[in-house]
Amino acid sequence: MSGADAEPQNAAGKKRGEKDSLGRAPIGRLLLRLAIPTVVAQLINMLYNIVDRIYIGHMPEEGQAALTGLGVCMPLILLVSAFAALIANGGAPRASIYMGRGDRESAERTLGNCFVTQIIISVVLTAILLLFNEQFLWWFGASENTIGYAADYMNIYAVGTIFVQLTLGMNAFITAQGFATTGMLSVLIGAVANIALDPLFIYAFGMGVQGAALATIISQAASCTWVLLFLFGKRTSLKIRPKYFKLQAGIIFPSPALGFSTFVMQASESIILICFNSSLYKYVGAMTALSRVMQFSMLPLQGLGQGAQPIISYN
Repeated sequence: MSGADAEPQNAAGKKRGEKDSLGRAPIGRLLLRLAIPTVVAQLINMLYNIVDRIYIGHMPEEGQAALTGLGVCMPLILLVSAFAALIANGGAPRASIYMGRGDRESAERTLGNCFVTQIIISVVLTAILLLFNEQFLWWFGASENTIGYAADYMNIYAVGTIFVQLTLGMNAFITAQGFATTGMLSVLIGAVANIALDPLFIYAFGMGVQGAALATIISQAASCTWVLLFLFGKRTSLKIRPKYFKLQAGIIFPSPALGFSTFVMQASESIILICFNSSLYKYVGAMTALSRVMQFSMLPLQGLGQGAQPIISYN
């Protein structure tokens, strides 16, 4: 066999081996291989959000009010993430189940249907946020001093809703195939870009909270590009194929049904934040920082849960 013939077979064998490890590798070792990158990815995501808030909080003269305004935006941001989980946390496990059965076509059909559904949801959410986000922010605890900062942030963040939806949603399908390290890199790319762009837009260009929002959506766009290049590329076990874009009730409806519990939990967290913002409006900035610190305690459990999901679903 020539070297030219061996290389494609080796690449195919490596991809097949990574996929088959979900059904054959020792569970303990496999769980660590999937859970550790997941925990690291969540830690990176949380740290760059904290750094984001540090930059905003240190804006000259208006840092405290700007940070409080960003805190008012958090329930809306969490709701956007919850809609991504509604589809992804149901669709990705179902794709793993089909992979375990050896039904590649149904797994890719699930991926294609979820991809189209998240684009549709993104368009609807973007329109709603652009039209009504200021009204939502008043309901969620904004005041005369903070509404300007909150609205400035959300008006730009809303434009990047599609990047957030596709990054969070499609990244779940990468992890569902056993490519946990690739999923971690999706988060790392956005984190590094955001940390680098924040001081540039906030301070150098003098854009304030609008600069922070712009840095965030550019970073999410970079992560989204990485995720889609992988899922359209050759390294993935499951590929996004246009022939599976036609929505089918039997494929798409079970996905949000399975992801509904995660959606409810994340939406409930948003409701809790709204209650805090309304009753502790003077301390929203402090609550914004504390909520991130408290989430550190959840990282190990979330990592184990997300690491175990592909193994359980596949088998």
